[in-house]
Amino acid sequence: MMKITGTIQQNMEAEELNNYIGKKVTLTGSVYKIRNMSGFSFVILRMKRSLVQCIFSKEFTDYNIEELKENSCIHLDGEVVEDSRSKTGYEVRIKDISVLSKPEEEMPVVINNKEIKASLETILDYRPITLRNEKERAIFKIQEGICIAARKFLQEQRFTEIHSPKIVYAGAEGGANIFKLDYFGREAYLAQSPQFYKQMMVGVYDRVYEIGAVYRAEKHDTSRHLNEYTGLDFEMGYIDNFTDIMEMEVRMLQNVMDHLLKNYSPEIELLKVNIPNLTEIPSIRFTEAKELISKTYQREIKDMGDFEPEEERLLCECIKKSTGSEFVFVTHYPTAKRPFYAMEDPANKEYTLSFDLLFRGVEVTTGGQRIHDYKEQIAKMEYRNMNPELFESFLMIHKYGMPPHGGLGMGLERFTMCLLNQKNVREASLFPRDQNRLVP
Repeated sequence: MMKITGTIQQNMEAEELNNYIGKKVTLTGSVYKIRNMSGFSFVILRMKRSLVQCIFSKEFTDYNIEELKENSCIHLDGEVVEDSRSKTGYEVRIKDISVLSKPEEEMPVVINNKEIKASLETILDYRPITLRNEKERAIFKIQEGICIAARKFLQEQRFTEIHSPKIVYAGAEGGANIFKLDYFGREAYLAQSPQFYKQMMVGVYDRVYEIGAVYRAEKHDTSRHLNEYTGLDFEMGYIDNFTDIMEMEVRMLQNVMDHLLKNYSPEIELLKVNIPNLTEIPSIRFTEAKELISKTYQREIKDMGDFEPEEERLLCECIKKSTGSEFVFVTHYPTAKRPFYAMEDPANKEYTLSFDLLFRGVEVTTGGQRIHDYKEQIAKMEYRNMNPELFESFLMIHKYGMPPHGGLGMGLERFTMCLLNQKNVREASLFPRDQNRLVP
């Protein structure tokens, strides 16, 4: 009878091999590329994170190289030897190979060059295999690092991680941009945001965060919009001012950048990522930002309710020239353009205690202070011709006492896109969902 002990053999990673020079090793991975030379062959092994250069020669290899196919999954026995010509400073001399599986067909897209020479549509159509390209998969290691660093920082700040439902009775943002579904004969929706639940849980834990899926039924077919994306949200209670939230985000982003520099240098180097030197982030009021853009670039202000994408780009360009920062907070958005739970500025109720964070020309975060007083929240809903009875479970928190609180939501894919200077948010989405794409 087989006994299950719970002991798991640790797979060796490529980064460890420089500690094994002169020693025998067993590696597992996929054959990324075979380059036949005169009298020997290079076999590039794709491991979990890196590529390893292995050498085949009849002098020391007990295997027929002609039987080996690219994209085969193998066990490889070899010896690590020092090689100053290699980028890693070593190579692996192949002793023997055991083939675990072979591909049935040739790849429809060449994945083992530095870049995949295909359109974005083709890359996404064949996503399960194009992600095996060295650069493509590096994108999502960087994205992993963003999540790890944000989670670690928020936990250190005593935030509690939550997991809110994604099937909901009502949308947090309202409007038509919400997916309907049949829920056992009743109408339900996919969550536009964890907003209501974040606020509810502030009444339980004071500080909460979530990294999870968000759904928007917007018919946007642009380079910055997805219909399903990953939201990095946090909400915090007992704030003195909405700027407390902005300060928390600055510190979180500083930790993200530091973590990436310390732990993701292979991916940063491979993708040539310019990690911002983040010490502080300037802020500017919405109306002042509109006027600055108009004056600096001689542009007519067409909409005093929101930014056009080009205005966001120009504002970031202007702020970078004047301050050196690639980030800028825009505060005090018009009340008419913010959700019903946004707290109004006591000094001028036409504006809210809210903000967006722009990064390299794109809005990546929306946040602000929320209404915590029951009567104030009811009054604002009625002013907007909303029926409070439809939000009974949400309003329960206001009715039975809530601290001053606020928070933010960041689009993970959009932030990754900006950090990596990509042109389309779909490049930073593992399996993007938009109006036209439901597979793979």
